[in-house]
Amino acid sequence: MSVARVLFLQVCIFFWYQVGVCQVAEPLFFQDKIHDFGDVVEHNGPVVYEFIFFNKSNRPITILAVQPSCGCTTPGWTKEPIAPGKSGLIKASFDPKGRPGYFNKSLTVSTDFEGATIILQIKGNVIDKKSETGPYDLVVEKGNLRFRNTSFNVGKVFINKENPAVEFPLYNNSDDSIRILEVIAPPHIKFSYPKTVPPKSSAKFRIVYRANVEGKYGFCTNSLTVKTSDKMLPEKQFPVYATVEEYFAPLTPEEQLTAPSLIVNDYQLDFGKIRNGVEVVRSLKAKNKGKKDLIIRHIQSNCTCLVVNFSRMKLKPNEEATIEFRLDPTGREGLQNKALTIYANDPVNPVQRILVKGYIDN
Repeated sequence: MSVARVLFLQVCIFFWYQVGVCQVAEPLFFQDKIHDFGDVVEHNGPVVYEFIFFNKSNRPITILAVQPSCGCTTPGWTKEPIAPGKSGLIKASFDPKGRPGYFNKSLTVSTDFEGATIILQIKGNVIDKKSETGPYDLVVEKGNLRFRNTSFNVGKVFINKENPAVEFPLYNNSDDSIRILEVIAPPHIKFSYPKTVPPKSSAKFRIVYRANVEGKYGFCTNSLTVKTSDKMLPEKQFPVYATVEEYFAPLTPEEQLTAPSLIVNDYQLDFGKIRNGVEVVRSLKAKNKGKKDLIIRHIQSNCTCLVVNFSRMKLKPNEEATIEFRLDPTGREGLQNKALTIYANDPVNPVQRILVKGYIDN
């Protein structure tokens, strides 16, 4: 066999090897996973965006569910199985009514491909173009200062990487200068701000969220206090939100084959019909299908009614763990949709969500 032919075969094998690895890591290819609507005029009604994807695996894939993070987001999706090489769509509709300011919502997509989950994101700013004074997108009033939102949301930050500053605009709507006297914030939130905001003018707050200082994973809530010379409202309170994850550099094909890999036997858990006041327990299995130790960094439930425990937080290759779910229905009724988020050192899928539902019958 000629040297040229051998090289050609090696190139082909490497190409298909890379494709195969990518298919296992992410069977659905999305043209984009984040859509920014920009400015959304509230009185114009809902806005819609379609996420287009292609099935790059070697078998049909079905979208099992699309779970929005907020009731203001209505999803729709291709219901029939998507054949290999074919495309489908996930439609996100956002209703801006009564939601002024910045928004950032997610949709968790569950499929039947080895329990694969995908996170999509929509964001933008809800504005009222009928505003006649100052920037039309700064509609939240805190005394004489106007902001884009009632909170400071820095979005996704990394616990093992320096995070850039996030800017938040404000506007002095009064006829007098307003001095920023002091900002009281937790040690891991680095805050810079103008000392004085002239009348009828804009300025910016800057926040650097130092997740490595706080040392927590998942959705984190903090608060800060801004003390000002504003006669209408001298002291202003703001929540600060962040979603903390671990950063992983892109892997080579060889590294993907040996990396830790978290697989849960089902990404949807249905408790069925539940009696009010009677705690129920269910469980799932998690497995490390990789060739290095898997470490569960953090588990986070989005409801105090759902308590979750892993039987072990470190799994050797091919080792299994039991995930125990305890749902307390006390004081609740009707259909319940909850979620568990798992943060692990799986470099391909470091954040995975399990959807939990049930119906509480009085």
